[in-house]
Amino acid sequence: MWSSSAGRLCQVVALAGVALVASSASAQQPAGGFAVERFEPSPAGAGWLVMDDLDMHGRLGGAMALTTSYARNPLQVSDGAQHLNLVSSQAFADFALSVTHSRWRVFLNIDAPLVVHGESGTVGNYQYSAPDVTLRSHPDTVADARLGAEARLYGQPGDHLRLGASAELVVPNGERSEYISDGTFRALLRALLAGDATSLSYAGQLGVHLRPLDDAPAPATAQGSELLFGAAAGAKLSVGSDNRWTLIVGPEIYGATALRSFFGSSTTALEGLLSARVEGTAPHGRQLRIKVGGGGGLHPDFGSPEWRVVLAIEVFNRDLYSAQVMPGTPN
Repeated sequence: MWSSSAGRLCQVVALAGVALVASSASAQQPAGGFAVERFEPSPAGAGWLVMDDLDMHGRLGGAMALTTSYARNPLQVSDGAQHLNLVSSQAFADFALSVTHSRWRVFLNIDAPLVVHGESGTVGNYQYSAPDVTLRSHPDTVADARLGAEARLYGQPGDHLRLGASAELVVPNGERSEYISDGTFRALLRALLAGDATSLSYAGQLGVHLRPLDDAPAPATAQGSELLFGAAAGAKLSVGSDNRWTLIVGPEIYGATALRSFFGSSTTALEGLLSARVEGTAPHGRQLRIKVGGGGGLHPDFGSPEWRVVLAIEVFNRDLYSAQVMPGTPN
């Protein structure tokens, strides 16, 4: 009699335990991935690391660029009690091509992830699976590509004020689970400004990121469409006795905030880089530009890292016909 009752009690306890575990597991929802990288290099030949100098001119020109970047802890998930470095290391190589004519530029940027990894875990009611991308495990992986066009609408090259606009289409590629893609088409529309003085160069942007993916309310996930903003300014110094090279050094600050909650503490990413570039000053012929930058998150959140380093090399030609723009010729 006693053994029979004890057996039934054990069965009840076991079933209750199974039910409790199942209930706990069902409460932990899997969180989907998205494109974490928020450093989007400017089009090839555009001058700054992120901003655009709107310096297109000549009959026909072009540029090629290779930009490499490394970010530390660009995606951290926390609910106050638990903390997870979901993406702890992220390195990309960006291959860029552009063609210019007069005041127009058409460009293509293709991102290739070199390293993307982090730690998996549970935060709140969500289960997160960390990415694990390396050149060995994913030798031919390509992330989202950007295809765009821009125009200078006001001002001439070298003017104190130039205004322009750009539009980009982001073509999805790669896996959301690896945190290198949204898995959807996206669009970026920007208003641009730039200018030059004898010893100063500056640029800025304001736009919108049309982003269909919205994983709210999961913490540290994509929050739909965003407002984009950024500014840069640098001192211009001539290099060499013949002034064939120019050095420009200054900060670039850029970020994004979800339109659903302007500048909310959990929906805004703000980042700053101290950038420097050396570039040729000839009006035509093949030129070289080398750019470096370092900085980190001023407000680290979904894509803004603790710190980042960038190196870029460009080869560009302002006029493939190797001809000066004659006075009175439209630019």
